[in-house]
Amino acid sequence: MSLQSSTSGSPIVVTMGDPAGISTEITAMAWQERNNQQLSPFFVLSRQSLYAPWKIPVQVIHSPEETRDCFPHALPVIELPDDFEVQPGLPSPESAQMTIQSISSAIDYIKTGQASSVVTNPVNKHVLYQAGFKFPGHTEYLAERAGQWNETRIRPVMMLLSSQLKTVPLTVHIPLNKVSEHITEPLLMRTVRTVHSDMKKYFGLASPRISVAGLNPHAGENGAMGREEIEIIQPAIRALQAEDIDISGPWPADTLFHEKARQQYDVVIGMYHDQALIPIKTLGFDEGVNTTLGLPFVRTSPDHGTAYDIAGKGCASPQSLIEAIKLARKMVQHATGTKKHA
Repeated sequence: MSLQSSTSGSPIVVTMGDPAGISTEITAMAWQERNNQQLSPFFVLSRQSLYAPWKIPVQVIHSPEETRDCFPHALPVIELPDDFEVQPGLPSPESAQMTIQSISSAIDYIKTGQASSVVTNPVNKHVLYQAGFKFPGHTEYLAERAGQWNETRIRPVMMLLSSQLKTVPLTVHIPLNKVSEHITEPLLMRTVRTVHSDMKKYFGLASPRISVAGLNPHAGENGAMGREEIEIIQPAIRALQAEDIDISGPWPADTLFHEKARQQYDVVIGMYHDQALIPIKTLGFDEGVNTTLGLPFVRTSPDHGTAYDIAGKGCASPQSLIEAIKLARKMVQHATGTKKHA
């Protein structure tokens, strides 16, 4: 499956997320900002009753096609089966079943072209596991479902971005003392190829500039502080340069993220989770967005968690979700040729 130009006219589907977290309220807030933020029409897979505390007009729709007419005056909701009692800040495996169904149904709408892209609200993986979820997270589940469509093994890549920075962690949710053994030449090359391809496809960059961080202090100091740069990272970079990919490094990570350095690249490949995520969350915590590259469709998500500690209090910021909705539309427009500039 690939995005077609007709898909760009379909609405965005937003998943329910964990209803005990802040997902419901930030979705309500995002809809309230639809005009100020010039948001494209979106519908939510959720329950109408969850929005009662937020005093916004909600309309149950039965098909994504109804979204455009409904969106200007009410939040469009396609109701999921069953109902449940939700207490803010208190996650439940019972509601997690609905969360999983929301993700699954969103993918079905993407597959049929009834939705142009999916924006996933935050979930709690531990609660999903209690409900029988068999995947490490959203990304792996989406990749599995996408692979079922085109009978290929999807290898997704996580990219975090804000107005100031784009980063990709080469390794993600593994212990720090296991990072080195997971860094391989094939993994780095596969990740960079995906980033290179999708930066062109979804961000309109003819030749994306990719910088690679070293693993060790001072990028290994010519082997004095580690040999991963010499034995793994440098050979992969040379091979990728031979493929006409604009890539450089490995660079010392402590000098990669200041303002002047950021002008020299479009995206940074970090070697591990925090190396890539700390800079993006420092520079743009409220506006940060998580997007998954390597899928045959567009998926974005707020770059924050369920925030149980403030759930139900009305003080959560919807900005990351708003930016995720905006980015989803821009990525679809680039992919379908309806937007010419990044």
